[in-house]
Amino acid sequence: MIESIGVDIADVGRMEQAIARWGERFLRKVFTDAEVAFCEGRHHKAPSYAARFAGKEAVAKCLGTGFRRGVTPATIEIVDNERSRPTVRLHGAAAAYGAGRTIHLSLSHERRVVVAVAVMERQEAR
Repeated sequence: MIESIGVDIADVGRMEQAIARWGERFLRKVFTDAEVAFCEGRHHKAPSYAARFAGKEAVAKCLGTGFRRGVTPATIEIVDNERSRPTVRLHGAAAAYGAGRTIHLSLSHERRVVVAVAVMERQEAR
């Protein structure tokens, strides 16, 4: 049963500016090691980072917390599964808020804009 939906749009230029201004410190605060490794391996890094950030925002909206109550960008991890489909892994407080739920995520980007849609399902007791 669908419990909530979250959507976020991000500007690739803003991500480029944040990376240029704060560099590694910013990346390590917002992204996990696996996310950094994935994005750094891409030809166009900024759209990949922006898409993952939008995904984190969309998931935080699904959780009903935003980036508050112990949920930080780094506690929401966006990884690609074996078929290059974005998959959500929750850590720490985000995992507690998402317990017993499945989160589906879709990411899309153009040259300058990215969008993320997250759908959270509650597992029904049978």
